[in-house]
Amino acid sequence: MRKTQVTVQWDQGLHARPATRLVQLARNYHSTILIHTKGKVADAKSIMSVMLLCATVGTLLEIEAVGDDEHMATAAIEQLFEQEISDGPDREQAKQDLIERGWYFGGD
Repeated sequence: MRKTQVTVQWDQGLHARPATRLVQLARNYHSTILIHTKGKVADAKSIMSVMLLCATVGTLLEIEAVGDDEHMATAAIEQLFEQEISDGPDREQAKQDLIERGWYFGGD
């Protein structure tokens, strides 16, 4: 068993986009991965379970992994929480993509 702690850093908390990234990441590992916070426990491989934590910015989460790849799983989750997850697409990149496809006709 390996445990680690991470803090929710995103302004909107652990909302749909970062929760989805977390679940997708967790599903890459064979270990059982649980998230503990405020007396609640969530299965890190279940989007509904993670969303029901209602973790807001600043919430401390304890990640617990049990299995043959527990060290890799917790390290990957720690790294995810250190990254900045955008709350939406990069506006300039989206604009550039439209220009390249010939679908951009001006205006912001």
